[in-house]
Amino acid sequence: MKQRLHPFTTLTLAACAAVVTTAAAYWPLSVAVALGAVALAARRGVAGRVLTAGAVILTPLCLSLLVLHGLFFPEGQTVLAQWGPARVTAEGLGFALELGTRTTACVLVFLLFSFTVSVPDLVSALAGRRIPPQFGFVLASTLTLLPAVAGRLDRIRQAQETRGMVVGRGLLSRLGALRLQMVPLVLALIDDAGSRAQALDARGFGSPGPRTSYREVADPPAQRLFRAAALVLAAAAVAGRIVASWPAGVPS
Repeated sequence: MKQRLHPFTTLTLAACAAVVTTAAAYWPLSVAVALGAVALAARRGVAGRVLTAGAVILTPLCLSLLVLHGLFFPEGQTVLAQWGPARVTAEGLGFALELGTRTTACVLVFLLFSFTVSVPDLVSALAGRRIPPQFGFVLASTLTLLPAVAGRLDRIRQAQETRGMVVGRGLLSRLGALRLQMVPLVLALIDDAGSRAQALDARGFGSPGPRTSYREVADPPAQRLFRAAALVLAAAAVAGRIVASWPAGVPS
């Protein structure tokens, strides 16, 4: 499917959504942004991938926030339960909820961007802006790293099962199988890195001089204007947050 939006437009939308959500620090807005990201992911057919990656990233993070701020929030006054030095306070739970929903919204919007953006179009757009090709290669490698690792790990698992490795249903059995898969995975990734370095060097990746691209990415004026407006809105949100949190009585 041909991408309708320029890669810079989707990147600007993701970044501005994260900035506005962070600046607002209002958990209903964070929940709305997160639900909007999930809805857009479902529309693009990547909801499963976004939710799976989001669960892996956010579950331990949100649990740590709940334990840290829910039990040991120093500014908490309304004590709901107490076990020695650990106190469950309404203020701590509220802070953990606000921080957790804000983080969830930011992670989901960037996962949506990474799973829906056309990496070749993004690299071509970066090259068209005279951005160093090394930066474009690093960004493209980052966006494609997770799918590449997942695919390589699945092939390693299939090869090991073909040779007779049996993975039980228990957690210990799965962790043991994962340990056996890590060594060939790391070695394969190192070998891939060497092969990519040789291919890039053979194509003159580090050579100076002007560069051309066979891929042209259209950037309509309307989208450029939209990106500028989104950046202004994000800057206004940050400025409003700074003004609202400025201590009273301190000269500006």
